[in-house]
Amino acid sequence: MALARCPASCGEIIQGWILGSEKLVSCPVDWFSEVEVTAGSPLPDERPLTRAMVDRVLAHWQLPGELSREVRIDCRSDIPVAKGMASSTADIAATAVATSRHFGFSLDDATLAQLCVSLEPTDSTLFRALTLFDHNTAHTALPCPGLPEMDILLLESPVTLRTADYHRLPRRQALIASAQALECAWQKVQQACRQNQPSLLGEAALQSAVASQALLPKPGFHALLALVERHGLYGLNVAHSGSVVGLFLDRQRHDVEKIRHQLNRSSLRQHWPAHHLLRLVEGGVRES
Repeated sequence: MALARCPASCGEIIQGWILGSEKLVSCPVDWFSEVEVTAGSPLPDERPLTRAMVDRVLAHWQLPGELSREVRIDCRSDIPVAKGMASSTADIAATAVATSRHFGFSLDDATLAQLCVSLEPTDSTLFRALTLFDHNTAHTALPCPGLPEMDILLLESPVTLRTADYHRLPRRQALIASAQALECAWQKVQQACRQNQPSLLGEAALQSAVASQALLPKPGFHALLALVERHGLYGLNVAHSGSVVGLFLDRQRHDVEKIRHQLNRSSLRQHWPAHHLLRLVEGGVRES
């Protein structure tokens, strides 16, 4: 038996055309998918991508494919699906690590990333540090040392969008048009991590969120900006290929209940009816 868990992401801190291609820095939060791999028969309601990952792991370690029929996958996760919270990445990354451990092997981060992108575009939550990641090829993975101490009020929308559908949108021209802004945002992310400056991380995320409006606009965006300004929050980020939004703040400094009250009393309530107070955490798959 082997157990592993991987965090969700509140969208992306930044995503766009950086260093010659589309890349992202995910925003890992304390909401996890936990996967247990044991000997046994497959469950009838298992998630298809987790089974696909078991098969990829067996092939990677040059183990017989028939062993897949002797592996049971228990995936325990209540991360909202198809909203830009890296639910699939959390599932398959935890599955890869747990499956490898079940058979007596250990995966390094680079191999784990390659296995994940072989199934679908992948979030950088599988790395411990905030990481600039080529989510389509895994050819780039640039970590940022340090992690700003920060809370996030995640605004959940009822709207769903599959990552694969987002990637079918014609994006290249708009991505390249905002390349300069994203390069600036990437520099701010690195500085924010080095200096533990959540406000600078918020600035970077806001720059990327503004650029994302040309690709996947969020309803009530200007009202959200006004809310950030009114309460002196660090900034906001968005799911660039999903529907969630994150308000960057400090629960000790900012009045979270007042912010929630104003959200519920405004027109924003129809777009963001559910709110979750979370912490920015280290990424990476945790083994048990």
